[in-house]
Amino acid sequence: MRAITYDRFGPATDVLTLEDVPVPAPATGEVLVRLHMSGVNPSDIRARAGGRPGVTEPPFPKIIPHSDGAGVIEAVGEGVPSNRVGDRVWIWNGQWQRAFGTAADYISLPAQQAVTLPDHVSFEEGAVLGIPGLTACHAVLGGGPVAGQTVLVSGGAGTVGRLAIQVAAASGARVLSTARGDEAIAVAKNAGAEEVFDYTDDRLADRILEATGGQTIDRIVEVEFGKNAETNTKIISERGTIAAFGSAKDMTPVLPFYPLMFKAVTIDLVLVYILSASERETTVANLTDLLNRNALNFQISDVLPLEDCATAHDMIAGGNRSGSVLLKM
Repeated sequence: MRAITYDRFGPATDVLTLEDVPVPAPATGEVLVRLHMSGVNPSDIRARAGGRPGVTEPPFPKIIPHSDGAGVIEAVGEGVPSNRVGDRVWIWNGQWQRAFGTAADYISLPAQQAVTLPDHVSFEEGAVLGIPGLTACHAVLGGGPVAGQTVLVSGGAGTVGRLAIQVAAASGARVLSTARGDEAIAVAKNAGAEEVFDYTDDRLADRILEATGGQTIDRIVEVEFGKNAETNTKIISERGTIAAFGSAKDMTPVLPFYPLMFKAVTIDLVLVYILSASERETTVANLTDLLNRNALNFQISDVLPLEDCATAHDMIAGGNRSGSVLLKM
């Protein structure tokens, strides 16, 4: 089968190679998936570039990148019902703590990591569910129902932010968001945000509270935890939650501890790779329900052929996209 591989860290064009490798055989409890799409995420780029804290060399001699993907089950290992053959599926954690991910014609992985894809959902959309979809869903609903609550989604024009707005709106919340620039603000509004604020505004906290009539925010879905800590402390409700899935602009933030403590704020650091079994089951179920209700609209920026994997990595690293970037097999 064709696969993109790398055996060292470095620039995408230097280390990513297209080669032929054997088709894997599904082990006990595994399924073999013929992939149609591979989702490319910022975390894949950091992993290939050696950007994860404390990781100085690749953890495996040869790596096939990417954790997200979608395709059809072609074979099953011992212990997996044979009626799963032919299932359309989407994949989570394809390359998390494993050598071989989804940037290939096939992947073999534990059966529970291949989730049935509703018939009306395309493979392109399925390839966005693993990291962006689960992150958005867990960040919004990980603490329980949000119906009747006010939810603020930071960076609502981003892939996760845009999905989080839709998840919150479809779950009965009043949704506010932040973005920058007319185009990004329009994206967040079109996703379902009632009001969208410029996150560069020096009076951002005041603007938000003015819009809510002084009502504080029940839940904040945060893409830049450190940078927005002061603002979020001002606007979060007592016993509210800040569900943060990123802090790239301030990776070692200093927190206003006592103001947060005296509101009894919960800080939920969202990393969907290591959800507990019960959290994973709930989040997948919530995501499936939203898909079945046609509540989610996915924004695909580019679909490139497998051999253009390095181009896809560079597009994401350079910010040259307006949605998800996928590889087509």
